[in-house]
Amino acid sequence: MSKKRKKINVSRLFNAHFTSIISISLVLFLIGMMSLLLLLAKDLSVYVKENISFSVILNQDVKDIEIKRLQKNLDAAPYVKSTEYIDKEQAIKELNEELGENPAEFLGYNPLLASLEVKLHSAYANNDSIRLIEADMKKFPQIKEVIYQKNLIQAVNENVSRISLILFGLVGILLFISFALINNTIRLTIYSKRFLINTMKLVGANWRFIRRPFVQRNIVNGIIAAFLAMALITGLIYYIQGEIHDIISFDNVSNLLIIYGIILVLGILITQISAHLSVNKYLKMNVGDLYYI
Repeated sequence: MSKKRKKINVSRLFNAHFTSIISISLVLFLIGMMSLLLLLAKDLSVYVKENISFSVILNQDVKDIEIKRLQKNLDAAPYVKSTEYIDKEQAIKELNEELGENPAEFLGYNPLLASLEVKLHSAYANNDSIRLIEADMKKFPQIKEVIYQKNLIQAVNENVSRISLILFGLVGILLFISFALINNTIRLTIYSKRFLINTMKLVGANWRFIRRPFVQRNIVNGIIAAFLAMALITGLIYYIQGEIHDIISFDNVSNLLIIYGIILVLGILITQISAHLSVNKYLKMNVGDLYYI
């Protein structure tokens, strides 16, 4: 074989593998992003639920030392994430900012009471748990009433569940489409070697021996594509983390490692299965049939 012919064959082989790697990496990138959204849905749910607060209104004659004791008891409760004390002056100031006028000016006195703003752990941020918590809190003599938005909490829980189901469905559909796309890409790269496969079969090579180099080559392509997809996801996270740092960032190491693991495993498994099936297809065919596909 001439050097020029050899260079052309090497160039074609390189281009075929390069195209295959890029195609697989883009598909794995999409899988990774959908998986990341699915994992972040849980973190987003926790973030939203733990930022919903309710007000514990205190009685008029509660002393400061009693308020501090009550706040300490609430902070120690397993369902409480944090508490913030709001005195009467701060409460009227916040109301003034919301309404644009001060009720104390025309009433002649401050009608508001001191309160504690309580944020719960996400597991307790639902109406059933809050009803039990409300009953428990009313046992304290310093507490007058507990105020929370039932409709808001119910809406948050329903929307979180709905979004999670939608993401699960999208990930399942995307996995099916991804396998089909990667399988077609690998079949095209192996298609050009169908006569070589048939020749090896005719000279007595067993199927495992024939399959091995194709499977190994495509597994390597899958690994390279997986690392390219990881790099794309890392770059995208780095780009957008400034906007939503509390939800998506490099601080979520466990989530990122899970996503990278999923991408790598899928990159290996899908390319291995696709290469195995594609080679088997040509091994089962007669030489005459190879001209008509």
